[in-house]
Amino acid sequence: MESQLIDHLFRHHSGKMVSVLTRIFGLEHLEVVEDAVQDTFIKASLIWRNNPPENPEAWLTKAAKNRVLDIFRTLKTEKKHLPNITLGTDAIAINELFLGSEIEDAQLRMIFTACHPDLDSRDRISFALKTVSGFSIKEIASALLTKEDTIKKRLSRARKSIQTSQLKFNIPQGKALPVRLESVMEVLYLIFNEGFHSNKKEKLVRKELCGEAMRLCQMLLKNEHTRSSAVYALFALMCFHSARLDAKINTDNEVLDLKEQDRNQWHFPLVELGNTMMTKAVKNAAFSCYHYEAAIAAEHLRALSFEKTNWNQILEWYEHLNALQPMPSHVLTMAVVCIQNNNLTRAKIYFDQLHPNDFAQRVYLYYGAKADYYTAIKAYKRAIKHIDLALNTVTNQLEKKYLQRKKSSLLKLEQ
Repeated sequence: MESQLIDHLFRHHSGKMVSVLTRIFGLEHLEVVEDAVQDTFIKASLIWRNNPPENPEAWLTKAAKNRVLDIFRTLKTEKKHLPNITLGTDAIAINELFLGSEIEDAQLRMIFTACHPDLDSRDRISFALKTVSGFSIKEIASALLTKEDTIKKRLSRARKSIQTSQLKFNIPQGKALPVRLESVMEVLYLIFNEGFHSNKKEKLVRKELCGEAMRLCQMLLKNEHTRSSAVYALFALMCFHSARLDAKINTDNEVLDLKEQDRNQWHFPLVELGNTMMTKAVKNAAFSCYHYEAAIAAEHLRALSFEKTNWNQILEWYEHLNALQPMPSHVLTMAVVCIQNNNLTRAKIYFDQLHPNDFAQRVYLYYGAKADYYTAIKAYKRAIKHIDLALNTVTNQLEKKYLQRKKSSLLKLEQ
């Protein structure tokens, strides 16, 4: 139980601690800060094993403040460049930096630093996921559909670029803000997506990641400089998807697709919040990819049943989305929509544009969709072949069970 608590707290609080400590000591000491935070959680895991604190968050905050002194001693050779944090007004200022509003400011500074244009675009995302939200290297690789060694290299490059470019730990202003904000939103989207559709073997949904992404998105909306129609649309999208979280898995811990989900389990207060956010998001005519994704999610929620889904409207939104942001995953979904709409000729056109290598760790989604296509044209042997390919490449055990159920249905059809 304690290990689960520490994992939860690490997810929610390591980013806060790294951000505040980095604000105190500067980006040039980021690795020392990250190591200190890691050590704090290792210490917590040992102490809490027999004697968990009544208020874990307060314990960690106090530990982080104590770490300020530890880091200061570690960096004693550079004392002349650091404040005298043990006495007087500097010590008071340190305490103030752990206030809620200052923690949020520090986290915003961190995520915008991570998305600085001096960093490679791929490195920005990896670095932000690591420093702001405490992702492990494995989780970052899963979220970005790439190898762990690649992520390690990206993190190393990001840290070197920060050192050589002497980046400032601040929130950008003026013309630099929109470009950096776009990269920030991409990071938050990836954090949410990893929670909504986890690659962890035993767990399909990780609500803590969805909640973390929504918290960071709300942080952007609270700040008058980072609030925008695209951020409102992104938050609306998160609300719409979160509304369906409890319906994704049944009492037998089986994955349920949209067709099987009990719509009474959808959380409609979140739908209403999403609708409110979308009203704010469409006040101007500049639509982002998040506007279209939110519109698609809203269309699913609007349908009284799976059979009454307006697939034509969903396909139209996907076409707009893919024109704005061409991606193999969008083309694959358009093929799936066409299968639902029984437009199999058009579905094949979309499938012909795709290759399994386009999907890396999520290639099982491609094979599963192809199995659905072959099922629709009654080519059951090919469908079973593709289900087997999906089963060989899926890592999540709940997804695997879902595919096995589909295979059982196909074997009955083939007989």
